[in-house]
Amino acid sequence: VSPDHHITRASLHTLNSPIAVFSCRLQERSVIRALAAIKAVQAVNAAPLMANANLTLGLWIQDSCSDVGTALRATEEFTREETHCPQNMTTQPIMALIGAANSEISVAVARQLTLKKIPQISYASTAAILSDKSRFPAFFRTIPNDQHQTGAMVHLLSLFNWSWVGMVITDGDYGRSALDSFLSQTAENRICVAFKSILPESIVHQNIHDEIRQVAMTIYNNPKVKVIVSFAKPTMMKYLFAELRRQASAAGDSVDAVRRVWIASDSWSSMHLDEAEEIGHVIGFHFKTGNTESFSRFLSRVEALKLVQSNAAETSVRELHRDAVFSVEMAVRAIAHAAVKLCQEQDCKTPGAVQPWQLLKALWTEVFELEGKRYIFDKTGDINLGYDVCMWRVRGGGNIHETVAEYHPHNLLSMKNIVSRCSNSCEPGQFKKTAEGQHTCCYECINCTENYYSNHTDMDQCLSCDTDSEWAPGGSTACIPKQELFFCWSNGFAIVLLVFSALGIVLALLTSALFLHWRQTPVVRAAGGPLSQVILYSLTVSFISAMLFVGRPNSLQCKARQVLFGISFTVCVSCILVKSLQILLAFQFNPALQDVLRKLYKPYVIVTACVAVQVATCISWLVLKSPFNHVINQSTTLLQDCHEGSYIAFGVMLGYIALLAFVCFVCAFKCRKLPQQYNEARFITFSMLLYLMSWLLFIPIYVTTSGVYLPAVEMVVILISNYGILSCHFFPKCYVILFKKDKNTRSAFRKTLYEYTSKSTLSISSCENGAGSNSSGVDNNNVEIKRGATPECTVNCTGLNQDSRQRRCLRRSTSI
Repeated sequence: VSPDHHITRASLHTLNSPIAVFSCRLQERSVIRALAAIKAVQAVNAAPLMANANLTLGLWIQDSCSDVGTALRATEEFTREETHCPQNMTTQPIMALIGAANSEISVAVARQLTLKKIPQISYASTAAILSDKSRFPAFFRTIPNDQHQTGAMVHLLSLFNWSWVGMVITDGDYGRSALDSFLSQTAENRICVAFKSILPESIVHQNIHDEIRQVAMTIYNNPKVKVIVSFAKPTMMKYLFAELRRQASAAGDSVDAVRRVWIASDSWSSMHLDEAEEIGHVIGFHFKTGNTESFSRFLSRVEALKLVQSNAAETSVRELHRDAVFSVEMAVRAIAHAAVKLCQEQDCKTPGAVQPWQLLKALWTEVFELEGKRYIFDKTGDINLGYDVCMWRVRGGGNIHETVAEYHPHNLLSMKNIVSRCSNSCEPGQFKKTAEGQHTCCYECINCTENYYSNHTDMDQCLSCDTDSEWAPGGSTACIPKQELFFCWSNGFAIVLLVFSALGIVLALLTSALFLHWRQTPVVRAAGGPLSQVILYSLTVSFISAMLFVGRPNSLQCKARQVLFGISFTVCVSCILVKSLQILLAFQFNPALQDVLRKLYKPYVIVTACVAVQVATCISWLVLKSPFNHVINQSTTLLQDCHEGSYIAFGVMLGYIALLAFVCFVCAFKCRKLPQQYNEARFITFSMLLYLMSWLLFIPIYVTTSGVYLPAVEMVVILISNYGILSCHFFPKCYVILFKKDKNTRSAFRKTLYEYTSKSTLSISSCENGAGSNSSGVDNNNVEIKRGATPECTVNCTGLNQDSRQRRCLRRSTSI
């Protein structure tokens, strides 16, 4: 038995009194393992299983002295064909070997035993390489391999977000195998290893002090590494802790400078250490244990027999090394069950009748029992029972081990406030930017740019928003749906405009009804008679078209609103043009020219022709490139808008109306000084001027404006145009009809005409006195007014010096 490793031999042989021969310096852990093997063999031999099969296990213990060469020499002695056991005991061929604890020794011994297919069962060698059955077909173990242990450690690190850790191993197969397994699993779990330090395998290494000092310096110079995983031997860890304390003292620092969280492998997690509090926290992994009460009683009997020193027994009773005791018992029990099965099938008493390879075959298939539970080796020759997670507690200047969890360490709440990271976590809204050549755990936290986001901590890159429907400001944790914008019904300004549109419709319809009722009166006939109804109905449609500029636009709405306005307002302006031409023909033209123009003056033909041109323009617009609804994708919003399709056609439509309005304006301006009852020209002049000015202002505003209120601009101009015509053409006449009925009679109109002609006569007389004679050359006798014409037409007396003509004009006015 060595400080850490020993080799035990089990043979199918009767052994009256177990004897242990020790040739190396003994340590507690090694003694416990040897006593566990002795106790397990005694228990098996006393059990009914062996008694019924008439078999007895023999035991031969050899010390490996923690040295591969010593272990190989002992193995060679075991496997000699003629073996000489102590005290001249009768021997049988060696059938199986239990051990060793050290993986390096187990690897060497396994290669030697494989040559003769002698089964080997280890109770503590955890190197993953030993699970390779192509290389070690005769190797078994009653514990899980290091891949499971490193997986449990990585799970522990991930649980506490410890992503920046150090690694300390012992040189050799055990340490390097654990290192490879640990690194492969940390890479998958975003855990970075800041440094990998290797301690010598043996304490007799010539540079051991320098190498331990170097490892301690590496730990001391990495203060951000608060967690260190160690797969090292207990002796090496004691030396390392002592060196860490020495370096802190030499630098004048407190012991807190070297305090760390140590993740201990099974090799040293149960060792005893003075001043354990100074090194920080230790979280260790133990193999699963069973009931050790019978072994404790066995130790008491051993102490009574003075076979071992009392202090070893007392320490063992305290610590028990329960994982090692249980694993050794499992190895002995597995061999016993396989031997019984083999001996039930053939003769085992005759020397040489049973070969080790037969026992090896039985071990692969035989199920054995221990403490009421059944076990069998898996396809890699392992028995994986998992781990107990323990924490070191300081008591009496030393440490005790308290089991806190089974594999999943949810009870390690005291570790929550320990941070072991190279860089702080990147919050949601940031991503990690790693500099070239650095560890992936060392990074900068950069805010996500606009339209990108991250919704978890420590994301490697930001995710992109769907910019067709989403957006995100810099440093966002989620995408924000883009707000849909349009001139909606609930908008305050839209409500105001809709109220004015509805009011305009009501006023136009009420005016139409009023004019229809008083259609035979002079005021209504002076306003245009039937044409006034056409104007009012066209204004109603125009007000309706203005309402189509509100709400979420659709394709039909986009087409209808412009076409309805264009045609309806063209009808309105065409009728006003007819009235303007009518006034101009009656009052301002040369009499000879009047006769020609009167023949061409056809009101309904003119209105129809003017409207037909606009209808043709709108149909061409709708057919060739009609308006449509589209979405303007802005940085944070989606603007629902109507595209006019062809802005040239849009401009032609508005330009044509403007042309008609301008002609109306020119014609009406020439007749602006007529009597009040016939003063349609003044109102036409003002309404058309208002229309032209509003649309001239509309063009630059429309071109330079964008956004949700663009439809409101055109809607305002339409309402101004409509109300301008209502106010100028109809409201004064409504006032006369309703409140000045005395002026809405034929006699009132004749009186006004007489007064106007009287003033005109005085003006003509002044002209004659100044001129002396009629020099105009106008044939005044040819001036005739068509009977039944409107008052505007019946008062045309443009002669310069014939008073009789004024009287004739007055007589014509009586036809009203």
